[in-house]
Formats: sequence, C-alpha cells, structure tokens
Amino acid sequence: DFNNMLAGIAGSLEMMQVRIAQGRIGELEKYVTAAQGASRRAAALTHRLLAFSRRQTLDPKPTDINRLVAEMEELIRRTVGPAIQLEVVGAAGLWTALVDPNQLENALLNLCINARDAMPEGGRITIETANKWLDPRASRERDLPEGQYLSLCVSDTGTGMSAETMKRAFDPFFTTKPLGEGTGLGLSMIYGFARQSGGQVRAYSEVGMGTTMCLYLPRHYGNVDAAEPLEVACVIPETGKRTVLVVDDEPTIRMLVCELLEEMGHVTLEADDGPTAVTLLDSNAAIDLLITDVGLPGGLNGRQVADAARVTRPDLKVIFITGFAENAVVANGQLEPCMRLVTKPFALDVLSAQIADLLTSDE
Repeated sequence: DFNNMLAGIAGSLEMMQVRIAQGRIGELEKYVTAAQGASRRAAALTHRLLAFSRRQTLDPKPTDINRLVAEMEELIRRTVGPAIQLEVVGAAGLWTALVDPNQLENALLNLCINARDAMPEGGRITIETANKWLDPRASRERDLPEGQYLSLCVSDTGTGMSAETMKRAFDPFFTTKPLGEGTGLGLSMIYGFARQSGGQVRAYSEVGMGTTMCLYLPRHYGNVDAAEPLEVACVIPETGKRTVLVVDDEPTIRMLVCELLEEMGHVTLEADDGPTAVTLLDSNAAIDLLITDVGLPGGLNGRQVADAARVTRPDLKVIFITGFAENAVVANGQLEPCMRLVTKPFALDVLSAQIADLLTSDE
C-alpha cells in the first residue's frame, strides 16, 4: 500500500518535470492534486501504524467523555445510517479522563463503523460510559494496574466473533472484510491508542449475539479544561521581522520551513544537528524562535537542545516538529509555556499558524 502511494507521488513529480520542460504548465494542477492525495493517504497509513506501535504523538487533555460522546452523536448517526438504531447511555457523575480527545473521537467512530458493518441487515448500537474500580481480579482480567478507570463501550447486535477471530481481533493487518475493503489496522490502532493512554481495550463477543468493545481509561484527578483548541489561522497576523533557528537533519524539510519563514518576512538560521544548534544558540545572535526536529544526530535531541538554550535564553519560544511521540518531549502530558508541538507530515498553513501564534503571544 505504501509503495503504491510513493509511486503516485514520484510519478506525479516526474510528469510535472516533463510538462515544465515542455512548457505545458497549464497541465500541472492534476499532477499536484494526485501527489497531494497520495501524500495524505500515506500519512494516514503511517499514523495507523504508529498508533498500533504506541509511537503516535498524543495531545492529552482532561476530557469529559460524556460530553465528547454527545457532541459526536449526530455524526455517528449519519455515519451508521438509518438502518441502525443508536442508543447512548452516559453514566451520571462520570469521572474525567486525561486523553487525546481527537484520537478518542477517531477510536469511537471506528468502533461504531465496525459495529455497523457487523449488522448488514440493521440492528442496534449502544454506546455506554461507566466508572470502574478495578480490584485485583478485575485488573488481572484486563491487564491493568488496580485503580479507578472510566469505560467507554460500544455494543452491537450483529454477527459476533468466533473464538479464533477474537484471538486475532487486535492483530495488525488482520481483517474479516473482503480483499480491498479493509486495512486490518482499525482495531490495532485503537489498541495502541488505549495502551499509550495508560488504558486497555477488551472485546466481548458471541457468535450470533453481537459484540461489545470496551475502552478502559485511567481516571484523571483534575478539572476539564474548557479552553478551545487553537484554530488554524486563515490570515497570518503581522509578526514583524524575527530571527528563527531551524534545526532538522532532513535538508528538504529545512528548505521548506526556511522558505515558509522567509515568505512570512523572517530571517532564518539553519543547523542539521544538535551540537551545531547549541553553538548558534550560545552565540550573541538574536534568536526569537527555535523550530527543531525531535530526533537529531550528534548526541543531542531536540528537547535537549531546547532545554540547553533556555538556560541562557529563558524567554525563547520553541516549536518541536516530530514524526512520532518522544518521551523526552512532553513532560507529564503537557508542554511548557512558549512551546508547541507539530507532527510530521504537517501542512504548511498549520505550521505558519503556530509560528504566528507564538510570535504574537505574550506567554
């Protein structure tokens, strides 16, 4: 699958070169569209693989899961279609979870789509939340430490799964769907997300009776943050001319980020490893923003570069760019003030919005 996508990208770029050489620039748009589409599909596939391996980048926040389910209810109803009856049972007094709400939404939608597909003649899906206190026996059964958890369960009245299918349900690339109709990464992705969030996912099923999939997430002792997520800016605000240090060992990414910054009117400095970046940061150069990859050669990763820089430049603003989650980047699930995290592959407008947000903020 991934090679097919790379072939679409590489082939489109080659045809663009041919058309430019021929002077037929009016035909470039279809190749650009094809390459962008293949890039998005490749990014989605990589995301699923990283989710299964528990190396995706998560942005955990205190989350009211009842509210999240309620906000998704209409989308789920439209997705499963009129032949499916949807029932939502939210527990009163549900505890808060520290979880990435966007990834939890993806997991819930995936579970509901699987439930729909198990009921080709129609049926009922029930989404239910509950508070759970796992004693020693329950914790062993669910392969979790003892303690307080929230459960989010999706049940269907469909065909159910055999014992053999149950054993393989969370294996990557395993699917019961016909060839070409499923990647086999949906449930393995949910499993990886749950485990990375400190929880677990369990399946309960009986052939002919239906299936229940339950996500267990640790209780978070804190209040739900009512702050709205950062919206991508449609128009980049004026930030003035600033100096930005870009650190990445991939020359193509450095080039693109530097060109974006120059389009925004900024001056750029470049480094391809951690020690070179630290040398620049230890100089007298005026540097307003550090944009750094997390995984760097030279013995210093991006987080170490940022920490070293902020010893002498305590007000330095930092954007980390990374293709997967690094334990060294986010401490206790939260980035420090004046820091942002952008995941690869990123849209340039997303990065430019984060740059503008940091450079115009008073954090």
